[in-house]
Order: sequence, then C-alpha cells, then structure tokens
Amino acid sequence: MDNIHPSVMTIAGSDSGGGAGIQADLRTFNACKVYGCSVITAVTSQNPNEVRRVDTLPSEAVKTQMESVLDAIPICFAKTGMLANRSIVECVSELAEKYALNVVVDPVMVSTSGAKLLEDTAIEAMQKSLFPLAGWITPNIPEAELICSRALTTPSELTDAALELHQKYRANIILKSGHRIMSDKVTDIVCYQGQLFSLSSPAAKVSGNTAHGTGCTLSAALAANLASGKNWQDALITAKAFVYGSLCENVLLSDTLSQMYPPEKNYFDQVILNRL
Repeated sequence: MDNIHPSVMTIAGSDSGGGAGIQADLRTFNACKVYGCSVITAVTSQNPNEVRRVDTLPSEAVKTQMESVLDAIPICFAKTGMLANRSIVECVSELAEKYALNVVVDPVMVSTSGAKLLEDTAIEAMQKSLFPLAGWITPNIPEAELICSRALTTPSELTDAALELHQKYRANIILKSGHRIMSDKVTDIVCYQGQLFSLSSPAAKVSGNTAHGTGCTLSAALAANLASGKNWQDALITAKAFVYGSLCENVLLSDTLSQMYPPEKNYFDQVILNRL
C-alpha cells in the first residue's frame, strides 16, 4: 500500500492543442508521480495562438463528474482551472465544501492569447464562494488586476496585492509575474500565512507562445507536490523548477540554446525563495 500514488483531481477546461487546461494538468500530475483524475468544465477549440470556440458543459455534468470520482477515490488535493460561468463556480464550490477538499485555485479568466474564459458574473461568484475555501490561490497579473480592481505595474504593487488577497480570503497566494517579466528573472510574489516571499527563477528565453500553459502547469505541480507530502516551501520550489525546466527543455531544439541550457542542468538550484 505504501507504493500507491496520491490521487489529485483537476477541474478545468479541455485544451485541444494540449498546452494548457486538463491536458497540461494531467501531464504534470504524471510527471510529479501522482494519480490524476479529471473533471471537464468546458471543451475549448484552441491552439497556442488562439481560442476559436468554447463549449461549456452543464453544471450538472460537472457535478456528476466530481461526485463520481469523490465517492470512489480518496482525492488528496483538487486543482481548479477554467470554470467558465457562475453556475459551474457555485457547483464546484458546493462540492469542495461538502467533501472538505484541499483546493488550489487557479482563477483562469483570460487565455494567454487574450480570449475571455470566465463570465463576468462568475468572477464575483468565485470571490464569494470558491476563494474562501482555497488553501492556495494562484492568479497571474491580469487576473489579480481583475480581482483587485486596479492596475498592478510595480513590484511594490504586486506585493501589496498578494497581501491584500491573503487577508481578504485567508488563503495562501502566489501572484505569478510571468506575463510581465521585469528583468532577467521571473519573480512571483508569495504570501504564506501573512508572510511575504519572492519566488524567482531565470527567465527562459523562449519564442512565440511556448509559454502557453505555464500557469496551469505551476498550479498543477503545486497541488501534486502538496499531495505528495512536501512542505509548502519544497512544493513551491519544485513546482517553479518544473515549469522553468519544462521551458528550458522545450528550447533545447535550438543548438545555441542547448548550450545555454544543457540537459544535465539542475533546475532546482536555479529557483530561489526569499523572505521579503
């Protein structure tokens, strides 16, 4: 029995291009050696460059998927991604509370390509129903701006926003800054139990939409690491290193970049968690 992997659930949309959503989450769970279960909220027709169509499932279909899994499989952690509308947000919140789930909430609101993935009325529902149940909330900068109702353009504004979100929802926060790299490092702001930290890795030199799905991947890796019993610091560092390493390995197709990021490089050594 000691060899049985922890079970983790992703509640998210399907990405037909495979770079984000359910596909990215399950791929990450597998890499992190946890057993992945899935609840699909919507079917998106997309590739890394654009979202062409979104077909949202009825909330009853989402509810039945969740109950079918939770009634039979001991889920250690659940990670939410694209929830699409108010009805699904409320359904997921109700079941998360009923089954006392440990939840990592990735408040997917807008795709990397700019497509809207969450209805306006659902944002309020997420703040009221789901955020207070979360152990971790992992917004990127555009999402944090929507939640906080203001622009976030400086490091101090990001720090203030992370602390504000923690105080308001009593959840731990990772404010992901990859959308706006301000230097040769990607530095996320972490607020854990009221204490502020920076979580940094070098900025991988990638082109185009190679970074599509990195937000999903970070949140999924965090959930998987926590489910595996890692403490919060190791869970964060491992998740960040997994994303950074994934980007570096992607660009190994380039001979020049392969010299910059040799395969034997220890990506964990490149991630730094510092108290602010």
